[in-house]
Amino acid sequence: MGHIERIWQGNMQVYGARKVCRQLQREGIEVARCTVERLMRHQGLRDVIRGKAVRTTVADATAPCPADKVKRQFRAQRPNQL
Repeated sequence: MGHIERIWQGNMQVYGARKVCRQLQREGIEVARCTVERLMRHQGLRDVIRGKAVRTTVADATAPCPADKVKRQFRAQRPNQL
């Protein structure tokens, strides 16, 4: 855990688990990436996420539902009829 924090601090706290794992392997410390992920989560270390945040449409539940403008008829005389 000390090695992970040392590498994370030494790289301006931007390295994620993948890069920390690769750096540890370059230094001769054999460790699995999943182990580094788990230990970083345990220590509260996170990588920097670059770019814009994803924004999605959020429906307004208080807005009234619009009327049916195409006058759809949801009655079928037989199965699989459009």
